[in-house]
Amino acid sequence: MERFNLVVVGAGSGGLVVAAGGAGLGARVALVERHRMGGDCLNTGCVPSKALLKVAKVVQQAREAGRFGLRGIGEPGPQDARAVLDYVRSCQALIAPHDSVERFTGLGVEVVPGAGRLESPHVVAVGDRRLRGRHVVLATGSRPRVPDVPGLAEAGFLTNETVFDVETLPGALLVVGGGPVGTELGQAFQRLGSKVTIVSSSAHVCPREDPDVAAVLAARLRAEGVTILDRSRAVRVETRVETRVETRVETRGETGTGTQAGGIGRRKAVTVRDESGAETVVVVDEILVAAGRRPNVEGLGLEAAGVEAGPKGITTDRRCRTNVPSVWAIGDVAGGPLFTHWAGHQARVVLRNTLFPGTVACDADNLPWTTFTEPEIAHVGLTEEAAKERGLEFRTFRVDFDSNDRAVCDGETGGTFAKVVADPKGRILGASIVHPHAGDLLAELVLAKRWGLSLGQLSDTIHTYPTLSEVGRALGDAYRRTKLTPGTRARLTKVFQWLRR
Repeated sequence: MERFNLVVVGAGSGGLVVAAGGAGLGARVALVERHRMGGDCLNTGCVPSKALLKVAKVVQQAREAGRFGLRGIGEPGPQDARAVLDYVRSCQALIAPHDSVERFTGLGVEVVPGAGRLESPHVVAVGDRRLRGRHVVLATGSRPRVPDVPGLAEAGFLTNETVFDVETLPGALLVVGGGPVGTELGQAFQRLGSKVTIVSSSAHVCPREDPDVAAVLAARLRAEGVTILDRSRAVRVETRVETRVETRVETRGETGTGTQAGGIGRRKAVTVRDESGAETVVVVDEILVAAGRRPNVEGLGLEAAGVEAGPKGITTDRRCRTNVPSVWAIGDVAGGPLFTHWAGHQARVVLRNTLFPGTVACDADNLPWTTFTEPEIAHVGLTEEAAKERGLEFRTFRVDFDSNDRAVCDGETGGTFAKVVADPKGRILGASIVHPHAGDLLAELVLAKRWGLSLGQLSDTIHTYPTLSEVGRALGDAYRRTKLTPGTRARLTKVFQWLRR
């Protein structure tokens, strides 16, 4: 039996960090992967979606060029899906070598193709091979959760795993789910030329965010033509066969002759029901399901090793350890926040806990996230609603980007803002930013929160002018102004009068 310090099952973002980190420290590591290196993030998640969002943003910038005084730029029509996805795949191809078998073999990792299955707390079977690990790390990720809607399977649908393989741009697209994936891809397809409807079961899109934060995004989506059906669910799908008539113009010499091209098309009629029971039928060409994720626990042999799991995934403690001391789980398969950077953070925690003395825990309190729509929504820590529910004493400080000179010059105001929930001493409990560059701007506030810096200290920090980062100093200034009470100001006025005598 082959012996390793670490046997990692799953070569997604978390598993790759464990494998590379362990091998780099001198441990013997086996990395088991049954499908593609890079996992969901490289192949069907973060990388292709962000490349698609970039293309859609460029199209929208061309569409809005007139507001910058530019002339001669026409209204972009529906885009060529194949050409767009060629760009997406080119981005994946540039990043893929970093996650490749060749690179990890070069790092000293034993890459084992195939499906890994626990035979005991220390042994992973891959076909005929038996890999014994002092520690076993499960990092098999998740897959799209498909709601049980009558007729959906028969009509056919897309998920994040298949949407990047479309051959043609759908004329009309219904998105089931108003979370980050649904809003990001919904906005992208609307900008590329589809007519998009988003069905959200929550009171507003991006339900984890405060209502005022989500409202800015919802207003932008609607302004761009997206239909949002809040507090609603898709309850039935039927397939319709329709005759389509398309107009094609053929040029003969100097005259144009119009011809008609007819065809039979299959469309999907989705019945949507709101909370009052009223129903609306939305007819579309494609349905994109973005209604959450399911952990990939099937076939892992959890029962054989005695590892506990529930509907959300494998049960772990804050150190990423399961109930079996030699087995660890990270990333989507362990439930919790479904972010690539969270899986990477957990991977580093596991490396320290398995290869070094002592233990460390995951830092969930300082986990940031970003929804990469336009504007982006970035957040860390408590929302106002969560702070209220905990009964905490706090104040909220808000700064609008229309007072930031760089945002004004860039034409990126439009109701965007940053806000901080702070305790009486000015320490950050939570922060949210709504702006096209919110994800990049949040890092300063995450750092301040993590290390207990106050808003007053942000106010004292020099920020380059004119940059968007000045919003951090502006939040600090807003906090400082609350310290100047009417009584204090009156006393200072008298002091200054005396000094002028």
